[in-house]
Amino acid sequence: MINPFLQIKAKKILALCFCIASFFYLQSCITTPPIAYFQSSDSLRFQQLKKIQPTITRIQRNDILAITVGSLDQESNEIMNFANVNALTTTSFPGQQGGVQRSQPLGYLVDTSGHVEVPFVGRLSLLNMTLEEAANVVRAEVVKSLKVPAINVRFLNHKFSVLGEVNRSGTYNLLDDRTTLPEALAMAGDLTTYGNRNNVMVLRENNGIREIARLNLLTQEVFNSPYYYLQNGDMIYIEPIKAKATFNDQRLQLIPIYTGIATTAVVVLSLLVNILK
Repeated sequence: MINPFLQIKAKKILALCFCIASFFYLQSCITTPPIAYFQSSDSLRFQQLKKIQPTITRIQRNDILAITVGSLDQESNEIMNFANVNALTTTSFPGQQGGVQRSQPLGYLVDTSGHVEVPFVGRLSLLNMTLEEAANVVRAEVVKSLKVPAINVRFLNHKFSVLGEVNRSGTYNLLDDRTTLPEALAMAGDLTTYGNRNNVMVLRENNGIREIARLNLLTQEVFNSPYYYLQNGDMIYIEPIKAKATFNDQRLQLIPIYTGIATTAVVVLSLLVNILK
């Protein structure tokens, strides 16, 4: 005959074990599982991916260029670099918080005929040239006035935007042709927990035709995509997963989980006190 006292103790111990198991289960519910980017079925430690080249951007009408000139003539340098150093102050109005001032370098505007006006040089046609070709054209003219000038040409108005489920959505400067999609997402602080990583949308205008591409960050196919390297004006949109559509506020979603954990903790403590009596 089993001692009734021992039976009661055994039931309490089983109940305690059940509560502890429930506690750890509820705790696991709020732990975000790790998400691995660029997965592959190939288990090799070293892989060589297909080589792709970014599209070389050419100067178009309404582009704003930074044309910097360096030489031994300091006064001439200051005059020719005036448009790069001095900025045009603009104002944006986010909601009703008041204006926020931003600075945009003046730069050299490519007019509708494809020309730019450069001090001491005059009008130069740079339409459809690469930055390197444009620098050579400017150098060929500046060398007539300055000895051994150093010329550098960059875009000032090229940009891309990141919207949706990222930590820092916004518009970012596109500094060169080798900026990649993963780098752009890193600038935006990576995707949030609710970002859909297997359906990233990239919107691009190509020769007046708007294109929409969808990429999967969870596979290595993104490395072979023509949208891997960003172009001027690209917009990246990260759509939310279904969980975000169901629970718009993450705090509201976690309230029942935290409540369950707190309740379980109280029950465990109560049973533990009763067992130790």
